[in-house]
Amino acid sequence: MTRKPVVLRERANRDAEEAADYYLREAGESTALRFVDALEHACAQVAIHPAAGSSRYAHELSLPGLRVWSLKRYPYLLFYVERGDHVDVWRVLHAERDVPSWLRDPDSPPAPPS
Repeated sequence: MTRKPVVLRERANRDAEEAADYYLREAGESTALRFVDALEHACAQVAIHPAAGSSRYAHELSLPGLRVWSLKRYPYLLFYVERGDHVDVWRVLHAERDVPSWLRDPDSPPAPPS
């Protein structure tokens, strides 16, 4: 089984850091570390099976090749595109946010959760 390197873009890294910081502040170190473990597990899965992610947003946003993978036990989604030699992770977003607008404008500040 071929494993592709998973490369998080700068914005995806910031998304993950912001989520981990939130869990650290609101739920403590162990919850934040479990979030990081869940993110690492998701990255390991898409490294092995990049085509297994849902293409729902690819159709909705007209972004061919865009896939999404859900983190286990956390309401976060990993958005990525499989490239020839790696998996390109665009964002790590909370599932209850306005995902389409965040993907269209990746530098927009996050809206507070409702």
